[in-house]
Amino acid sequence: MTDQQRDAQLYRMVMKDHICPFGLKSRDLLKREGYQVEDHWLTTREETDAFKHKHDVDTTPQTFIDNQRVGGYDDLRRYFGKSVKDPDEVTYQPVIAVFATAVFMALGFAWAAFDTLFTVRALEWFVAISMCVLAILKLRDLESFSNMFLGYDLLAKRWVRYAYLYPFGEALAGILMIAGAILWLAIPLAMIIGTIGAVSVFKAVYVDKRELKCACVGGDSNVPLGFISLTENLMMVGMAIWMLVKTI
Repeated sequence: MTDQQRDAQLYRMVMKDHICPFGLKSRDLLKREGYQVEDHWLTTREETDAFKHKHDVDTTPQTFIDNQRVGGYDDLRRYFGKSVKDPDEVTYQPVIAVFATAVFMALGFAWAAFDTLFTVRALEWFVAISMCVLAILKLRDLESFSNMFLGYDLLAKRWVRYAYLYPFGEALAGILMIAGAILWLAIPLAMIIGTIGAVSVFKAVYVDKRELKCACVGGDSNVPLGFISLTENLMMVGMAIWMLVKTI
């Protein structure tokens, strides 16, 4: 088959108040695979429903190649031999994103403040920034976070309100440690929530052998509870101890 014969027909929703993102992704994938795309817009709900009924499908977009229906975006990826993400798949991507971003932010702060990258202050900023970013992820959906957090945190099980206060405490401790201010509050705050968290994770994972999801990056993550969660809490404890030693 020559390049000129590589044609595909794409039917996707393009309405005044909605442009289907998977339709755009399908079109992009087809073009990257070398196909000429006949881009058919479904511009009304009635037109979309009629198309679904005609082809006996539940969703759009739909791609046709060689007059054969391939299917939606995930089906198209499979057609080209590409991976399709399982929504229930365990992943560490959110954690990697947080810590990698925190590292580069800390290095950026160090460069701006000291004209050098590698300083002790940069390491302190890395931990504190990580705490703040993780707190943001929890606070964006506090109910979802609290539901997951209550599954393993020992203090939250006894005092439910702690599940709602935890992200605020983590954010406050991180902000104060970035500023190097009011450490008399930041140090015990980080020490308390870090210690309780570390003990809770250790008991749930290594003593009770429970398989749970970690609430560290929010309540909708598929990050498994374990080493990463333990590390987050131990970082807070370590930071608190280090700041205490510096102030003595």
